[in-house]
Amino acid sequence: MLNNLFSPDTLNEAWVIIRAEFPLAIWETVYITLLATACSILIGLPLGVLLVAGEKDGVLPLPAWLLKGLNAVINLLRSIPFLILMILVFPLTRLIVGTVVGTTASIVPLVIAAFPFVARLAESSFREVSPNTIEMAQSMGASPLQIIGKVMIPESIPSLISNATIAITTILGYSAMSGIIGGGGLGKIAINYGYYRYKYFIMLAAVVLLVVLVQIFQTVGTRLAAKADKR
Repeated sequence: MLNNLFSPDTLNEAWVIIRAEFPLAIWETVYITLLATACSILIGLPLGVLLVAGEKDGVLPLPAWLLKGLNAVINLLRSIPFLILMILVFPLTRLIVGTVVGTTASIVPLVIAAFPFVARLAESSFREVSPNTIEMAQSMGASPLQIIGKVMIPESIPSLISNATIAITTILGYSAMSGIIGGGGLGKIAINYGYYRYKYFIMLAAVVLLVVLVQIFQTVGTRLAAKADKR
């Protein structure tokens, strides 16, 4: 296998496939990753707020049964392996998208798998806010929503950006696995050519590009977090 991996015929065939299919695959990977991350943040960030603000001594206490229920649901979804979760949510994916195969369809299980993870990351960011800062806002008569919107979230921005970077790179890895159920992107190419057709050079090229995308997202996220940190 290694002898043929870099043979002229293999390289020529790989170059044809790379030119024909990789540009669309890269776009699909970025599209899936960014959209799934955005949806996960829209769901996970408010949950992260509730997990912290809704505690007994928080700024917006919730009933104990509700807070325990949120924690239980988040822990349950986080404990299910992604490949199994993709299959479990087939009915929901079909209900929302109309199909369980394809690039757009893969976003549904990605969001369901990622938003509990994002919620926990957001929770950890909000717990870093100094209690003295919150107490000062309370003493000045700020309402719970004002404390959340003007104290907790702004004070957590650098940490939230860092954790969002972790989330987006994790979702990028999940998106590659979605190729198993027909999701688009580099994961689909790696599986179709590397696993089913034994074209290992194509799989290697797809993996290299996934690593490059991770590095790009990580670099951008790190720089944004550094700029947002005013300490």
